[in-house]
Amino acid sequence: MKTFSKRPQPHERRRTVACPVCGGDVFRRYWDCGEFQFMRCKACGHLCQNPQPLSEDVQQRYDAEYFDYEQENDSTFLDLMLQGLHDVALDRWLYRLPKPLRVLDIGCATGTLLEYFEKQHGIAAEGVEICEPAARHGIEHRGVRIHVGTLEDARFAGGSFSLVHFSHLIEHLPDPRSFLHEVHRVAAPEGRIVVVTPDAAGLQARLFGSRWRSAIADHLHLFSRRGLARLLSETGFRICARVFWGGLARGSAPGWIKAPVDRAAKRFGFGDVMLFMAERAGVAEYPVA
Repeated sequence: MKTFSKRPQPHERRRTVACPVCGGDVFRRYWDCGEFQFMRCKACGHLCQNPQPLSEDVQQRYDAEYFDYEQENDSTFLDLMLQGLHDVALDRWLYRLPKPLRVLDIGCATGTLLEYFEKQHGIAAEGVEICEPAARHGIEHRGVRIHVGTLEDARFAGGSFSLVHFSHLIEHLPDPRSFLHEVHRVAAPEGRIVVVTPDAAGLQARLFGSRWRSAIADHLHLFSRRGLARLLSETGFRICARVFWGGLARGSAPGWIKAPVDRAAKRFGFGDVMLFMAERAGVAEYPVA
């Protein structure tokens, strides 16, 4: 079963882009998904839609239907986010940072993680969300602070946040490199970031190809662990921890097969979802290999 996604619309405009990982401009078709295709950079292997829809057209996809999906699954998504943060031992370093602590969740949906940090830990938290119905729900029903729009729209002061978290967001963005530069700007000098995204080098991607659950129209980029590590390094982050999970998609195998494969995927690092925790550093001279 594929992740929820909106179909490309006939009015959407498209443009050709360079590879955000290496800057390459030569691609070959890799997966044909019918209404859209994923291309592979010949220089570094990064997967992306190319040409891809313009940013302002993509933003129109995150409407009331998308909000319904987020609201229906918000408790499940919160549990997954908290498990990931537990796996990289977030608590071990968070309270050692200079006070006051501030958390930013980009792509925060209805604000469940913001509510968790504020009510469970007393940490000031703010969110950024492009889907206005989801953001309004969080503001009105959870009492959290959410900026409607993009990270750039929010115009945060530099060095504002102890932790910047963005889960299943970077693959949706037309320009992930410039986004990470802005994340670097708003992160505190001793701060950290947590990024969660599908792993195009994982087992499921290799097994299922264009039928992989993350090969959807809303994902403009699909990173491998090597590609993401390089991009983070080149935008000024030093990786501290990595976790992988997701052995088999729900419905793709009987439970007695899926359960042990999922456990093995996490233990041995071949899952199709990856979490990287990184600390803010100076812009790296050399990329991570």
